[in-house]
Amino acid sequence: MPDRRIYLLSPKELSPETIAVAFAKTSRSPESFSEIASGLTAEKSAQFHEKWVVGYGHASVAEHAVLHVAFENVSRLAIESIESNRLASYTEKSTRYQKWAPDDFFIPPELEREALRAEYVAVCRLLFKTYADSLDPVRRVVIARTSRRDSETDEALDRRVRSQYVDVCRFLLPAASLANVGMTVNARALESTIRKLLSHELAEVREIGAQVKAVAKAEVPTLVKYAEAVPYISETELEFDRLASRAGGPGQVQAAPGEWCKLVDYDPDGENKVLAAAMYRFGHQAYTDALEHVRRLGPDARARLAESLLGRLGEHDIPLRELEYAGYTFDLVMDQGAYAEFKRHRMMTQTVQRLTANLGHSVPRLMVDAGLGSAYESALTAASELYEKIQSFNPYVAQYVVPNGFHRRVLAQFNLREAYAFCRLRAAPNAHFSIRRIAQRISEELTRVHPLLARYMRLPDESWKDVEERHFAA
Repeated sequence: MPDRRIYLLSPKELSPETIAVAFAKTSRSPESFSEIASGLTAEKSAQFHEKWVVGYGHASVAEHAVLHVAFENVSRLAIESIESNRLASYTEKSTRYQKWAPDDFFIPPELEREALRAEYVAVCRLLFKTYADSLDPVRRVVIARTSRRDSETDEALDRRVRSQYVDVCRFLLPAASLANVGMTVNARALESTIRKLLSHELAEVREIGAQVKAVAKAEVPTLVKYAEAVPYISETELEFDRLASRAGGPGQVQAAPGEWCKLVDYDPDGENKVLAAAMYRFGHQAYTDALEHVRRLGPDARARLAESLLGRLGEHDIPLRELEYAGYTFDLVMDQGAYAEFKRHRMMTQTVQRLTANLGHSVPRLMVDAGLGSAYESALTAASELYEKIQSFNPYVAQYVVPNGFHRRVLAQFNLREAYAFCRLRAAPNAHFSIRRIAQRISEELTRVHPLLARYMRLPDESWKDVEERHFAA
């Protein structure tokens, strides 16, 4: 029996395209990966990709070519488009642990010849000045309410305090705020990303798409050279803009108190299907027989089955995949700052409406306690008024001026396994209070409809109402 070998094909020695070919050829070659790679050149790799990936559509080969792309000084609004690809990994500049300078905002090229450009710059500077002016007053309130822990150093205390007051002040930052993001992605997913970026409504995003393509061609020239704008994307969006406006209805209205989280669809038989799938996995019967068996069980027997499935779940354990057989759809209204974190959960299917100033805004309680309520409202009012002016001729560009405090609608569909991942992470004590409220509310809704399985999330002992009362003045 040949000896087992496990080793890396090093990107220091081989290009991403060559590594992709080395992995692809193993399906028909008896040689080892290292032997295949030693016989490849950049030219031979390009020829392989032209024939098999481009010519015959074997696009999965491109998934073996991995790139690390650095984006600097792009708007938070553009980052939403960059991060819209599910099959990639991202890390971005945090609004919790970093502070923004007065001119750290993007000026969209669409405004270059518009009279509103000067007002746009003025409002962004007002938002950033109000943000900067609020940092120290809110910090003082937090410090006054924070006790030093045993043996806690000044540095550790400062980090703990910083996350709390910066969490509040970030509500003022507009979508135009500049940030950095790192992206690790395979060439197949990157080609899809480039196509979407080049098809976007915003000039900034299209420019980013062109730059990403140029950078990627240096590493994977064959795999991204045919990435172009997709008329289907841009034309479909334009058509649905028209169709949605003709459909009428009440338009964008603020959510009534407590109505910002609606479970609009779920399978009442979801718990039985999850338990039956677990029985199916470890048994030998057909799925319909397993489902019928679970349905015939009494409440106590079903509870014991749920305990067997989830009772051993530790803090860092991932539930079995069978939880994916129960699904939920939520219609959510959240502040833009919360959405910046919510969008990272890409195992969900998320449909987000454009960012507007028409759905109202949140008021952090600490902002009021620091005596900054009036300044906060004035800054958001200025942003809202400018939004209305810009959106009259370009609603996409108008998004740039909308601060994190304004609300946004998101339709999210996910299974119970992803609900566990989201709720356990985002309800943690160190999570931002905006996303904690959402996680606790979603957990509450899941417990209402599927109590046997949702109870094992074991979230911190606070309700979404506790979070709301403690952290929000409005």
